[in-house]
Amino acid sequence: MEGLRKLENVQKIIQMMQSHGIISNTQDATSLRFLADLTLLLVSPCRELDIDAKCQLVIDHVPKFSHAFFEETMQCTSEQGVEQMVNTGSLDSDDKAIPAPFQKGFKDTAMVGLDAMRRANSTLEDFCRSYFMFHKMDPHQPQSIFKYLPILSFTESYIYQLDNLNEKLLQPSVGKDRSSYRGYSVETKESWDLTSVRMMTNDPFRPLCNVLEHHGLLTDRIREEMKSGVEYWSLERKLCHPLGSKHEISVEDVMRAIHLKSFDYRVLNLLFYQLRGEKVDDMHMEFLSISEFLVEVSDDLFDYEDDVLENNFNMLRMFNRIYGASAAPAMLAKIITEAEEKYDSLLKALDPELSLNYQKRCEEATKEGGKTSGPSLGTWTIPPVIEDEDLYRSDVLNSKPSTIPEWTT
Repeated sequence: MEGLRKLENVQKIIQMMQSHGIISNTQDATSLRFLADLTLLLVSPCRELDIDAKCQLVIDHVPKFSHAFFEETMQCTSEQGVEQMVNTGSLDSDDKAIPAPFQKGFKDTAMVGLDAMRRANSTLEDFCRSYFMFHKMDPHQPQSIFKYLPILSFTESYIYQLDNLNEKLLQPSVGKDRSSYRGYSVETKESWDLTSVRMMTNDPFRPLCNVLEHHGLLTDRIREEMKSGVEYWSLERKLCHPLGSKHEISVEDVMRAIHLKSFDYRVLNLLFYQLRGEKVDDMHMEFLSISEFLVEVSDDLFDYEDDVLENNFNMLRMFNRIYGASAAPAMLAKIITEAEEKYDSLLKALDPELSLNYQKRCEEATKEGGKTSGPSLGTWTIPPVIEDEDLYRSDVLNSKPSTIPEWTT
């Protein structure tokens, strides 16, 4: 099947070259196959290089090649060796060609579980419906989605898996007083899974980076966004544990965390640019970043009570701790107003059709999520602030014991 798929791609490329007047019907089949393979090589992902950069490299360097150079190359490299390099290279590889980093040990191998894949589905669906339009792609065409789904799904599932590990570090301790929280220390004598701590503090994205680099998809910007993810999880632990211990938290850490929180969407978007061989559109990235911020704040307001129960990072929780229950809503409203002003300014700079389509999509997503307020609907509802979280958590536990799972120790 793989061989048939490759032949179909070659045939499509030949037909495209004919329709664009690049080749003629008089050229022999071998020449056509060579030109098609060359075209496929140029459009295949290769680290940070986009199509323009690849074409410029060809223009600059191909004239420098000579018959004598190729003769010398053939003498120093056997035909079998060349064929092996081509068939196992990162631009055209399968599972049999295992890169060296994967042979170092099980811990360096990136794997995802079924639960993580299930949890990642909603994000992937939203990404396709909300971000494909920025790449001039139709999310309603199955071939558009399934062509890129494996790597996007694997990446998002891997991120969800790490996020789940981090959540375990924030879960309430089990015992008579469930309002207390686990301390974040490898030296602790508690019998919770220390593997989560080690995983989250020792380059957790390394296995995923190995996979992306093997396929020529890893860029410096993707690495930076992954570092943002690690920083967000670290800030989440730093900010949420003090809520149980009554220690002070800073507004600078809170604002940094909320801006980092949607790093997975940025990883997916940058990866999508790389998969398609496109140059990153920084204006689109900036607009989507402020949109992501507003969506995160909206989600925090919608999930406020649940986040209190589960000790998750939540902007209203943090502002309550910093400013107090009476001032927190007003301070949060000020942040929202400033972000909306920036959003409106960037929205006007988009292509009118893209702007309209994105606004429609945001309204759909808001309604599908069961929300009656939010950035896309032009209204915000800030829920009543829970002043005593320990008491609230205790009341919920006593009235609805099934709302919090029984964590074992």
